[in-house]
Order: sequence, then C-alpha cells, then structure tokens
Amino acid sequence: ACCPLSPAGAQSPQIRVDPPWTPAVLWDRVALTCQGPGTPGDTNWYKDGRWWQWGPDSITVIKSGTYKCEGLGTGLSPPVHVVNATPVLQVPAQALLEGDRVTLRCRS
Repeated sequence: ACCPLSPAGAQSPQIRVDPPWTPAVLWDRVALTCQGPGTPGDTNWYKDGRWWQWGPDSITVIKSGTYKCEGLGTGLSPPVHVVNATPVLQVPAQALLEGDRVTLRCRS
C-alpha cells in the first residue's frame, strides 16, 4: 500500500513563495500562500512538523523553519523551507528540468 489519497481524488495544495526563490530567506519578508483545493481563509498551517495556526491562506513569515499548509478536507502541501542564513545560494522556486537555463542568486 502506498499513500492515501485526498478525499474525492482532490489534489494536495501547493505553497506559493513570494519572492519566488528557494530556499526562501527570512530577511526577504517572505509571504507564503496556500493554493489549491479548499476554501480560502480555512487554512491550517504547520511549522516544523507541528500544527501552528489556523486562518488565512496567505501569511508573512517571521521565523525560520519548515512550513506546510492544509486546506479543509485536503492533504498537506509539500514543505517550504525558510532559512535565516548567510550567504545563501538561491534558485527560482519552480520546477526545473535537466537542461533548463537557470539563474542562481548568491545572497549575503
């Protein structure tokens, strides 16, 4: 047996990161938005593997950690890591395939 599916075959939510770089760095005033099935405003947020808060589908991060979201009746999103480190090498927060041209950012 593999993985349980969300109810009615719903897709798990995704977290949009703004600014759209990964890893996200705390000093960028990172905003996370939970996108996907579920009702906007009915979002469970998890930080470092524990339930953190219920509320809006967009939050501004003020602490480093690993974040996930969950809409009502949906599964958990993939994790987003927010770091408080310098220097940090960032890549665009999007799916990349071998052979793609990519811009890297070294931040300090």
